[in-house]
Amino acid sequence: MRESGALLPQRDLARVVNEVSDEVVGFGPIEFLLRDPGVTEVMVNGPDDVYVEREGRIEKVEDRLFEGEESVLHLIERIVGPLGLRVDQASPWVDARLPGGSRVHAIVPPLSLRGPVLTIRTFAPVPLSGEDIVAQGSIGPRGLRFLAACVRGRANLVVSGGAGSGKTTLLGVLSAYIPDEERLITIEDAAELRLHRSHVVSLEARPPNVEGRGQVTVRDLVRNALRMRPDRIIVGEVRGGEALDMLQAMNTGHDGSLSTAHANSCRHLLWRLETMAMMSDVELPAAHIRNQVASAIDVVVQLARLRDGRRVVWEIAAVEGTHRGEPIVSPLFRFRGRDGDEGGFEATGVVPRVAPILADRGEDVGDWLFEAGPDR
Repeated sequence: MRESGALLPQRDLARVVNEVSDEVVGFGPIEFLLRDPGVTEVMVNGPDDVYVEREGRIEKVEDRLFEGEESVLHLIERIVGPLGLRVDQASPWVDARLPGGSRVHAIVPPLSLRGPVLTIRTFAPVPLSGEDIVAQGSIGPRGLRFLAACVRGRANLVVSGGAGSGKTTLLGVLSAYIPDEERLITIEDAAELRLHRSHVVSLEARPPNVEGRGQVTVRDLVRNALRMRPDRIIVGEVRGGEALDMLQAMNTGHDGSLSTAHANSCRHLLWRLETMAMMSDVELPAAHIRNQVASAIDVVVQLARLRDGRRVVWEIAAVEGTHRGEPIVSPLFRFRGRDGDEGGFEATGVVPRVAPILADRGEDVGDWLFEAGPDR
């Protein structure tokens, strides 16, 4: 443009250069959104309908970013093509992970009735610490201290909650309390966990190829992980029959396992794990599976996203066996939304059965930690 003698202000010239570079080596119209550190999710619902999640709240992008459906399809192809994947009528959806760690999901017509849809979840370049989530008001200090003791003391822990409630983020925070000398095997459907440990082996499931072959499921990876001499197994998200393999691993000496799952409450999580375990090809009585769930899981952490977008630890509960065929779930710490403008955390006063076990393993979890009252 300079050689052609075009009179263009420096600001406009820089804008043109950025747009061209984004189109050539970046993600085109949404590159500036992905570079925004406050954006955690970009949702393209068609060429005229783009939203972002910023600090837990969904906002509409007012600018028209795409010229039409073809430009959205072109962007999707540019994203998944280098990963050896494709999206078309024969294979109308794809889950993928970008080299930088962002998670991508795309679905196109005929499954999507409003044109090609693209969703990209990004992650902060610097992972959060336990002190960060306490300062943000996501958990109380005693609640975090108890969870840290559970991780160091090798209790089996499951983080549950709805979509976008912060399950993977909390799992990453808790993993920082794992002793650095331990060997970790992480298993995920689409790799999201970034564990800053020195000895981590990350495994990722693989979908079938175009011919319907080559699929590797999370359950396959759980079985392989048991042969890899793990100190701990971390399953990014339990969705199906792999729940039974995970429960059996927890019940056969692989203490300290961590995982996440979708559920509406701590008790609902146990019911979901039971249902998922029954989805495996192993025929076991429901009562037997229920006992396995209750004996394998020590602590459940339930997350929630509030109306203002803030993500909080809604409840921390201990699983303490069964009574008359139903699991015993004892709440230890809770979030109270009516405690001030922003709500607050409180301890229920219940001392869990896992406390003396953690104490025997060198963790300071005396009765004072669970004393009823505000967790501040």
